[in-house]
Amino acid sequence: MKVTAQNVNGSLQSDRDALIGRFAKLLPVGFYYRTFMGPTRNAWLRVWEPMIRRRAGLGMIDAKAPHRDFDMAHLHCDLLVVGAGPAGLSAGIAAAEAGADVVLCDENPEIGGSLTYSRCGPDVLARLAAAVVALPNLRILPGTVCNGWYEDNWLPLIQGDRLYRTRARQVVLATGAIEQPALFRNNDLPGIMTGGAVQRLIRHYAVKPGRRAVVLAANPAGYHAALDLIDAGVAVAVLADPRPTGNDGDLAKALQARGVEIMQGAAIAEAQGTKANRHVARVRIEGRWIDCDLVVISAGAVPAWQLPCQAGAKVGYDEKSANMKLTMDHGSVLLAGAVAGRSSLDAAIADGRRAGLDALARLGHVVRSDAAAVDIDTEPKGWAQPIAADPKGHDFIDFDEDLQVNDLLNTVKEGYRELELVKRFSTVAMGPSQGRHSALATARIVAEATGRSVGAVGVTTARPPTGPETLGVLAGHHEPLERRTALHARHLAVNARMKPVGAWWRPYHYGADVDAERLVREEIAAVRQAVGVLDVSTLGKLEVRGPDAGAFLDRMYTMAHAGQPVGRVRYCLMLNEMGAVIDDGVAYRLADDRFYVTATTGAVARVQAEMLFWNAQWRLKVDVLNVTAAFSGLNVTGPNARVLLQAMDGDIDFSRQAFGYLSGHEGMLAGVPVRVMRIGFTGEVSYELHCPSSYAGALWDAVIEAGGSHGLRPYGLEASRILRLEKGHILIGQDTDALTCPDELGFGWAVSRRKPFFVGKRSIEMRARLGQARRLVGLTFADATNVPGEGCLVLRGGVPVGQVTSVGFSPTLGHHIALAYVHVDDAAEGSLVTIKCRDGELVSAPVVMHAFFDPENARQEL
Repeated sequence: MKVTAQNVNGSLQSDRDALIGRFAKLLPVGFYYRTFMGPTRNAWLRVWEPMIRRRAGLGMIDAKAPHRDFDMAHLHCDLLVVGAGPAGLSAGIAAAEAGADVVLCDENPEIGGSLTYSRCGPDVLARLAAAVVALPNLRILPGTVCNGWYEDNWLPLIQGDRLYRTRARQVVLATGAIEQPALFRNNDLPGIMTGGAVQRLIRHYAVKPGRRAVVLAANPAGYHAALDLIDAGVAVAVLADPRPTGNDGDLAKALQARGVEIMQGAAIAEAQGTKANRHVARVRIEGRWIDCDLVVISAGAVPAWQLPCQAGAKVGYDEKSANMKLTMDHGSVLLAGAVAGRSSLDAAIADGRRAGLDALARLGHVVRSDAAAVDIDTEPKGWAQPIAADPKGHDFIDFDEDLQVNDLLNTVKEGYRELELVKRFSTVAMGPSQGRHSALATARIVAEATGRSVGAVGVTTARPPTGPETLGVLAGHHEPLERRTALHARHLAVNARMKPVGAWWRPYHYGADVDAERLVREEIAAVRQAVGVLDVSTLGKLEVRGPDAGAFLDRMYTMAHAGQPVGRVRYCLMLNEMGAVIDDGVAYRLADDRFYVTATTGAVARVQAEMLFWNAQWRLKVDVLNVTAAFSGLNVTGPNARVLLQAMDGDIDFSRQAFGYLSGHEGMLAGVPVRVMRIGFTGEVSYELHCPSSYAGALWDAVIEAGGSHGLRPYGLEASRILRLEKGHILIGQDTDALTCPDELGFGWAVSRRKPFFVGKRSIEMRARLGQARRLVGLTFADATNVPGEGCLVLRGGVPVGQVTSVGFSPTLGHHIALAYVHVDDAAEGSLVTIKCRDGELVSAPVVMHAFFDPENARQEL
């Protein structure tokens, strides 16, 4: 690991910007709100802000950082326990022993929490760890941060580079408590640390934290830390206990027996450092200076309130313990251990077991509660440190932001009485620690300055994420998802040029790239003059099943499906609540209670999600199954399509009388079970053959063999794009945007006005009353020498009113054609519109109402 200083000018040992500290009296809290406003209007943005940001300690992105593999997984459990300290372990064990599926996570690399470093018997941790190992239904996630709580017990667990998206039926938060610093002059010197930090250095890292120490102990934990220091070979000069009566129990006697001086009712008033304040050198207690190179603070701890407050806990203040107190209303989240105010080991273990059993009861388990009642009144009385500003300053409340007691007092004097405003004016709790070490002291200062109780002042709102998280973890997999159809090898075998379309690899054209333009035109000609075959396996495919299937599709799509006859195919147009088009496809009714619905390649996941979302509210008797990967599809299209299929062995009658336009049949074709739909995306006689993906290769081979004498040619994506453009058919996402409604597309025919409801109906009716501003039309460029590209602006009176959405050369027509949004007053057939090309040239084009080729649709209904 390479550690470097960020907020320095020069080096950490010789920081040239340290000179600014001499002007501290001229830079009071909030000075930046009243300064840096001149000398010019834009001075803040152009001069002062860049200069301040350079000195703000912001991190730098390493552009040469090595690649990392990020992962994402879903996790479900009966009970999630956050925190694997004594309370969390006890809760998890109690629930798992009763048969619950339990996940226990902790941010540390090993379980045990404070048991791994505090001065307690190692047998306690060994006993709990043995119980964990014996329970296969108790899953441990060490090194895992729970970074937030969201509605319905959805919690993100981050373990290294993996994000677990976790849903738990019940949650126990055993997140512990956060040690607090003491207030005295120069309390930020290196060498001043909390008791827990000292114990971690000793037991986790075998580091001797100093040679001569002074300990401020306002609780038994401070006495434990002092004993640990002595065991590690550190001389303890003085233990100062600020409580009036101190601790005259066994701990004090043990320290005195080892030669430690105990000063009762005493606290540290000031610290002094070595040259340039690089390390603490001595402290002043009761007017007496004591030399030391280590100061250990054990002044109390506050509950880790961030996660509980996100889950609905309320923060109060307990005068007896002089500490914050959390209360959680009845729900699916429970608190246990130190976060619930249980500071002693026995109380934390008992409280954890109680929480685990309570969670079981809420899950419906019959449990016998053998956990002893835990009374918070049995917890020792805390110490409320008197807070008064040191005349010389440097009594830091917030180490992140270098805020002193006087800074907060001055903030209140400025008129900011509410804590949220105090935070924003002074920046207290806005650093990396997010108030973990400053919230209680800040609340006490504001309470005293405003004449209110600490509970009335409270703490600032805790929002997720609870801690830092990398963008990589949020993004998930770096590797792009790739999907191949069951016919991928067949395409490569005939020299297809494959290109990615979303996640799918699809044939762009067949043949060498040097002849791409000619090959695409030949593929189009084959479809128009003979017959072509296209792999449409990437289409989204859904099966909607159940007695309410027709009524369900009536609500999801704009056309009428409840009365759709069995064996018929109907166009589907899906809207969102704003009335904007989000997908289209076809619905083939297989039976009274069963539909086969297609969706666009890129939108099928969203379509299924929309269906499930709405039916979670409607509660119709219907099931939606995504069968995109299970079924493959071929589109056989062209004037010879019918005779080709009739020449193949099968039990389906492809005659015009038996198989009309927008009909569907199931049967066998060349020994393959198929679902066949007669639709017309290309404007020719077309049959979509859908079969189980395991049969796709056999069906493709049979079609290719039968088509040899009929001029069959496979065609790719570019030919398909031009063929649909010649018919004026839209592509969702290319010819539509987030606001496109059916009327703008000229799709009034696809909207059933008689249905009482479908998603988006109310919105399109309201939008119709407001009137249209644009319309999608066709444009022809028969004589143009400069053809605009997709995205080029359509102008009216020099003002943009729309854009070109699709454009291409039509070999059938012999010139370029396009779809574009134009002003509604220019949408009439023959109107001339102006388009601004990419080189700035303005060209005019006449309007054609969508279908450039065979506008009467005579060919597709042959």
